[in-house]
Amino acid sequence: MRKLWPLLIASSVGAMGVQAAPAEHYQVLVGSYTGGQSQGIYRLGFDSVRGQLEAKPLQVVKSENPSWLTLSKDLRYLFVVNENGPGQADPVGRVSSYAIDPKTHALSLINQVQSLGNEPTHSSLSQDASHLFVSNYSVAEDPGGTLAVLPLGAAGQLRPVVQMSSHPASRVNPERQMSAHVHSTVPSPDGRFVFSNDLGADRVFVYRFDPKANPDLPLVPADPAFVQLPAGSGPRHLLFSADGKHAWLTMEMSAQVAVFDYRDGRLEQTQSVDLAAGQPVSDKAAAALHASADGRFLYVSNRGTANQMLVFAIDPATGHLKELQRRSVEGDHPREFSLDPSGRFLLIANQKSNQIVVIERDAKSGLLGKTVQKLPMDAPSDLKFLVRQ
Repeated sequence: MRKLWPLLIASSVGAMGVQAAPAEHYQVLVGSYTGGQSQGIYRLGFDSVRGQLEAKPLQVVKSENPSWLTLSKDLRYLFVVNENGPGQADPVGRVSSYAIDPKTHALSLINQVQSLGNEPTHSSLSQDASHLFVSNYSVAEDPGGTLAVLPLGAAGQLRPVVQMSSHPASRVNPERQMSAHVHSTVPSPDGRFVFSNDLGADRVFVYRFDPKANPDLPLVPADPAFVQLPAGSGPRHLLFSADGKHAWLTMEMSAQVAVFDYRDGRLEQTQSVDLAAGQPVSDKAAAALHASADGRFLYVSNRGTANQMLVFAIDPATGHLKELQRRSVEGDHPREFSLDPSGRFLLIANQKSNQIVVIERDAKSGLLGKTVQKLPMDAPSDLKFLVRQ
């Protein structure tokens, strides 16, 4: 690891109330791509008063392309997709499981299995923590992307894939949509449904989840079986509101956010918000989205040449979004980001500029303020704080 970059503002003076905040320390896990200098997963300390990540890792876990991290709600286990594929050091897509020490948060490998697809890019746990849903993106047209379902053992061990699902491509964009590219899959708030976002199909596919009725095939297409999105939009990540009544979806290729009402397995679109209206295609690469803990604000990253973080106010009744701010991420390719547990800072994983950027946040207005730290980190891809969910 390289040394910490100098702070850009003095941390002793909190322009947004940082000075009066109580001292709190957390740990954060950082996933990364390992084609360069990164070794895998980094466990770092974070000071939520000053907004500083510790330069020296508490632990480094060697792993090939651990690009997405999924924590169990009880903080006992970590599940990692190893985004491997043809032409990489390890050409086989895999999923890894780690135990988390309850006192130190140290990680220890439990086991690893194949994802049965190329470039697994995302995973999520079923609400009952019985299964892991893995999205095999698959950069190449052949074999294309798939959704894989893996049962979990009582001690966090991964079982082999029991079910695979694939989808027909929209073939609208000849460079990116000639086959399925499953980008993420998430369960509904009540756990009865699963939503699989396929960038290559311009659809969100909907499944009923009932492992007790059929353990070998726990997913069954719902009725309706998918949500149709605009041609060439490229759905990426879906997020439900805390009350389960609304959902937001980033559409990567069109750089938009779709807003939905949600009820009993059905998503009904009520709004579409442009992140790069009137801008060139190079500005359009919507990525991550996360809501504040109080449910008042939504944060969305747009990559491409824009490299911005957008802040929206959320209408509590409708889930509709009102733009409040556009701010540079001060780097390149903000693949993922995270609000720290105190709500006073936002941490951005700028993958292509090899850094994690920490920005002040005003909890009352939702607005982002000054940059307080830029920590060099090779190809960071995901950030997860070790706090109970």
